[in-house]
Amino acid sequence: MRSNNIRRLLQTFQALADLGPEMTADRDFPQRARSMLALLMEAVAAQEAALFTFTDKPAMLSSVAAQGFALFAEPAVIPLLPKHVHALSSARMPQAVNAKSCETLFSSNGNVAPELFKCVAPLKVGSRLVGAVTLGRREGDALYAEEEFEALHLLSQYVALAVHNHTLSQSLQQRVSENLRLLASLHNFYDQTLEAFATAIDVKDTHTRGHSLRVGRYASAIGAGLGLDETQVSGLRAAGFLHDIGKVTVDKALFNKPAALRPEEFREMADHTIIGHQIVSGVQFPWKGIAEVVRWHHERSDGSGYPDHLSHDEVSEPVRIVALADTFDAMTSERSYRQSMSLGAALNEIVKLTPKLYDPNVVQAMLVQVRRDAVGRGKPNFLEDAGLCTIAPADIDQMAAALSHKVNHGRVYSA
Repeated sequence: MRSNNIRRLLQTFQALADLGPEMTADRDFPQRARSMLALLMEAVAAQEAALFTFTDKPAMLSSVAAQGFALFAEPAVIPLLPKHVHALSSARMPQAVNAKSCETLFSSNGNVAPELFKCVAPLKVGSRLVGAVTLGRREGDALYAEEEFEALHLLSQYVALAVHNHTLSQSLQQRVSENLRLLASLHNFYDQTLEAFATAIDVKDTHTRGHSLRVGRYASAIGAGLGLDETQVSGLRAAGFLHDIGKVTVDKALFNKPAALRPEEFREMADHTIIGHQIVSGVQFPWKGIAEVVRWHHERSDGSGYPDHLSHDEVSEPVRIVALADTFDAMTSERSYRQSMSLGAALNEIVKLTPKLYDPNVVQAMLVQVRRDAVGRGKPNFLEDAGLCTIAPADIDQMAAALSHKVNHGRVYSA
């Protein structure tokens, strides 16, 4: 008898030693659950076993692994009444399952018959029920004795931790997924609302109708060309929609003046960046940097812009992106004081002024997007209408090469 106890103790220690790596193995949880279950079965000489997780809303046990049972639903589900939850939660040791205790521990309303189980080990972390291990027949139909209960109690504490960690991970993933869905719906709501704002911002000037909408579209396309993620691209679109929001306070007559603005008039027009910044600074957007873009989209790399005369390194990438998108649309749109530039002329002028005024990486990303439209593969990616792309891909390649040569100061690199 003593030798049997020693052998059982050694088996338990061996199972404990093997459980550690299984709990932290780099595999999905069902695989780890099957391995842990096999170790438990070997430790107590069980031929049938199942591992369940517990959820409280609604209260139920759901199987994640099962072995040995001839008839066992996958997954098996056992709904629990409050009395069952209480019985499992308050059990301090594994329990024998018999005709008397079965009704106390389990409900018969699930898709598996509790009568298959001969022993149950509630899995608890502290006083919280996180699951259960159920054992069926043993070799030779032997009953589970005290030493098996003790071994199972010790081992089940480690399994409970693994189940608890899995449950927390699943809960976190579900919350993240729900938050992403909510965020996506919020983004759609913001897009629709901000489009309405963008239309209202441009209503004062017939020549700038659609300007803010186009800047938002150009900015988001440039961001995509730079490899930014969807949230950042959405933020750029929103910033583009709102970049001129301060113009709602500017005298309408200034927009339609055919001549150059007098210094005091230009100052009033330029102040739209400061006023816009004041308007949006108190708004909690789901994206960072909207207020910065509104204030600084007229800043230039050499510090010649306004209102704060910042240089390239003093403004963020979103500011530089929207600044270029704004400039591009201004060049290619008709104004009260000049005609619009052709696509090729505008791009050439931008390349000419880079890197003095514009970020070379941002300009290259825009050229990439325009080239996609020029190639004509599918829906326009940058311009609103494929018919607006009146430039050949080879001409864009030449501009990109010229820009790269300028940025590298004419240096030639060899291996």
